[in-house]
Amino acid sequence: MPSTLQIVRFGPFALDLRSAELHRNGTTTQLAEQPFQVLTALLERPGEVVTRDELQQRLWGAETFGDFEHGLNAAVKRLREVLGDSAENPRYIETLPRHGYRFMAPVEGATKRAFALRAPAAVLPYLVIAGLASLLIALMSFLVWRPKHRTDVPEKRITLAVLPFENTSREPRQEFFSDSVTEELINWLGRVDAQHLGVIAATSAMKYKNSAKKAGEIGRELGVDYILEGSVLREESRTRITAQLIRVKDQTHLWAESYERDSRDILVMQTDIARAVAQQIRLTLTPQAQQQFSRARRVNPDAYLDYLRGQLENPKFTFEAMAKEQAYYERALQKDPNFALAYFGLANCYLNYMQTRRLAPGEAAKRTKEFVTKALEIDENLGEAYGVLAFTNWRYDWDVQAAERNFQRAIELSPNSVHVRMNHTTYLAWRGRRTEAFAEREIVRQLDPLRLEAGAHPGLIYYQLRDYGPMLEAMRQYVPSNPGHWLGHNLLGVAYQGSGQTLLAIPEYQKAVEYSGNDSDPVAALAYAYARTGNRAEAAKTLRNLLEQSKTSYVSPYMIATIYAGLGNKDKAFEFLAKAYDERSTDLSYFLKSDLRMDTLRFDPRFQDLLGRMGLPP
Repeated sequence: MPSTLQIVRFGPFALDLRSAELHRNGTTTQLAEQPFQVLTALLERPGEVVTRDELQQRLWGAETFGDFEHGLNAAVKRLREVLGDSAENPRYIETLPRHGYRFMAPVEGATKRAFALRAPAAVLPYLVIAGLASLLIALMSFLVWRPKHRTDVPEKRITLAVLPFENTSREPRQEFFSDSVTEELINWLGRVDAQHLGVIAATSAMKYKNSAKKAGEIGRELGVDYILEGSVLREESRTRITAQLIRVKDQTHLWAESYERDSRDILVMQTDIARAVAQQIRLTLTPQAQQQFSRARRVNPDAYLDYLRGQLENPKFTFEAMAKEQAYYERALQKDPNFALAYFGLANCYLNYMQTRRLAPGEAAKRTKEFVTKALEIDENLGEAYGVLAFTNWRYDWDVQAAERNFQRAIELSPNSVHVRMNHTTYLAWRGRRTEAFAEREIVRQLDPLRLEAGAHPGLIYYQLRDYGPMLEAMRQYVPSNPGHWLGHNLLGVAYQGSGQTLLAIPEYQKAVEYSGNDSDPVAALAYAYARTGNRAEAAKTLRNLLEQSKTSYVSPYMIATIYAGLGNKDKAFEFLAKAYDERSTDLSYFLKSDLRMDTLRFDPRFQDLLGRMGLPP
């Protein structure tokens, strides 16, 4: 068995740097020399661009350009075949056209020492004799050493998907209850042991609701080892949940059980199922998970139903849906004043009000903190609540130390929470921590491969990094398959504009305005683009409309400042930036560092002073 110092891991793969063997799920692929050299070059610098020129020098030296082009393309193509990757939707190897490649997934064991142990291709033939000569010595040493020492390669991480549980009550109005039980089971299982168990998020699992596909086929599509499926029956004050666990590789039914209890015990029932599944796949609950599971308590059934109804409204992300969601959580708390999840739901509502500019940031942040504090007083292990607190620390408090601390606590307690990790990804990119951001993004993709918003995630990362070339490529791939997603069109517009193609940005901003219901970010972006392309009258008209609207409802002063910047009125732009600073605008903290709409102001001393007062680097 090779030393773990010679093993580099990513996703389900383990690469032996000495033998050029790629291991996955018990199968071994011997890589040819050129694909192996390309892969090791990328693994040495995960998250960074390795240029085609660097690869040419490494693999071909002074050979002709034509041979290099053909050989490199063939090597990368072969690697993608082995990894099950694609150039259009890369999971591992990202292409930067005419420039190079970037390895996107998190990498373990990629230390300088590990790669130093790898023999360069040019000297491999000369090492064969030396290797054979030392083999007998190594074997003798091993026989002496083996009884006292043993190094096992750690087992691979197990993955599981919970398919939508069937509603057996025959009442369509109970459908949302069975769906919600599915989502809550996913949440509980996600807390078992994140180091050894990855659980596919609900947004991807629910795509298979009412699917005619068999569990084995779905398991292979999602790339998981196990499937949990079952049914839910709720009648009056009793709830019955039936669950069965299936191993995907041979479709063996490993375990099945039926639970029937008082509906007030629904949370306890879900933790019991999660414990049983963990036992069947030979996992032990972490101390944090044990503590969380032990805190599961009885809940008023009607309050729980109101909480679930609120959760149904959350993904819609419209003002009407947010108002309904808030009302459901408030009603749940009237029925059960100690219901931690309902307080967390309210905190998340006000966080959404804050980031969508529905309320002034001070009011929204105050209510967010009030409700998240109450949730954590009742259940201090509610990981998602720390995620809300971290987001507020970042966007409103401008306190990166507190944000860092609370993001880490949220991930520790809820390691499979896609929502927490998506926010953390954007935060890392905002901090300029590119490699960490893409590593986190890869975790999101693995946990939630079918999620709509996850496909736009690279655009958010590239936006914060002001890397418009890859951003344009990513959003050109994303938008055609998600034409109604306003954020995709907005990011594509930014990518066009950042690449010097503002005229192409305008129609994308127009679609973003339409599909978002006139969100002030794409509205201001469109006005800025009009101003920069000479249509100052249309930009001024939008500006007047926002100023008039601000007399009766909240309008972000930051967005108004961007339009003044586009029109070349720097004094007015800084006047509204000052207002944004005074109210601790969440737009100011999110956009100021990266927003191209600020580029005409960046070298003004007033801009540098603003960065300094916010604690941001110049």
